[in-house]
Amino acid sequence: MRDIPNQKTSLTPSESNKTNMMLIRFNSNPCPTESRVATQTSVGFCLGVLASVVMIGGCVPRTEEDVVVYSALDEEFAYPILEAFERSVDYETSVVSKFDVESTKTVGLVNQILAEQDTPRCDMFWNNEILHTVRLQKQGLLARHDWPVPTDWPRDMISSDSTWCGFAARARVLLVNTKLLKSADQYPQSVEELLDPKWKDNCAMARPLFGTTATHWAVLRDRIGHEVALEQLQSIADNSLILSGNKQVAQAVSAGRVAWGLTDTDDAMIEKELGYPVEIVFPDQQPDQPGTLRIPNTLAILKNAPHPVAAHRLANYLMTPQTEDRLAMGPSSQMPISKESKFPPAVLPDKPIRWMRVDFETAAENWDTWAAEVAQIYSQK
Repeated sequence: MRDIPNQKTSLTPSESNKTNMMLIRFNSNPCPTESRVATQTSVGFCLGVLASVVMIGGCVPRTEEDVVVYSALDEEFAYPILEAFERSVDYETSVVSKFDVESTKTVGLVNQILAEQDTPRCDMFWNNEILHTVRLQKQGLLARHDWPVPTDWPRDMISSDSTWCGFAARARVLLVNTKLLKSADQYPQSVEELLDPKWKDNCAMARPLFGTTATHWAVLRDRIGHEVALEQLQSIADNSLILSGNKQVAQAVSAGRVAWGLTDTDDAMIEKELGYPVEIVFPDQQPDQPGTLRIPNTLAILKNAPHPVAAHRLANYLMTPQTEDRLAMGPSSQMPISKESKFPPAVLPDKPIRWMRVDFETAAENWDTWAAEVAQIYSQK
């Protein structure tokens, strides 16, 4: 394996002006066959030329055997799975991966895809959430694929036109500091408690401008209406501690800075595994409540992808119970969608969770207008 130097890419869409990208090229063939082995001198020469091409041209080098993946899933989780794909095809296809290293990574990668839409470089987008995948779908930038999932796959986990498919979800949960809230009777049970004055300055939420928090509020807007959602977001901005991301929310809770906060299961599990006095609450489980929102990873193949055959092959490899099990076993404790999964993630409680019923495609409607209105509320937070 070798690293391709980081590059900064200017992006034209409004959400991000510049994004730092990390590109990784997996070893195209470690096998000692005569046709693929180079001498140490020639390897050094080739790597020097390659580095020059990247720095001068600013593009991802690839051969016909490559498949280019833009991954919003963290490198530490996606990298070994993509490497395993290479082994599974006996290194006939190598993976060139681009990982964004900034907190707005999903938006940055989406903007990169939008900027490249006339001459796509990316074959597959592996998103660690869903909303911005749907945005690409609505702009007609994704290709149809016959996803290898059963007919009873949840309707909110696969697109209406087969351009994306969801798997390995995280949940939106409440993380509680058990030293500050000593009894389970004191624990918050609903996301709406972020508005409750009794928790003023003692609860936390990430800015709903990026990532899963943005997705969460787009979904809630679809459920409760545009104006009501904006009013609630304004109340939360006035009532809660607003932080830059879900990780920061989880850390604020574990440190006792606030009694509880809204975050993702992966960030909550990190604090719990580190031994901090925290517990996870899956919110809104009562019959008159909407249920807990789960947000899946999504896979999508780009329309006019440079390497469509390799991309479809990789999609079929990734969309399996085995991939979900690997993500479930990891520290992010992601929750499989497949009923054939064999590994229950540590984050799940013993009792069943009632999941929110969602139409992500409807939730993504008029995103640009909605995002601008939310930004007005949270720009100073």
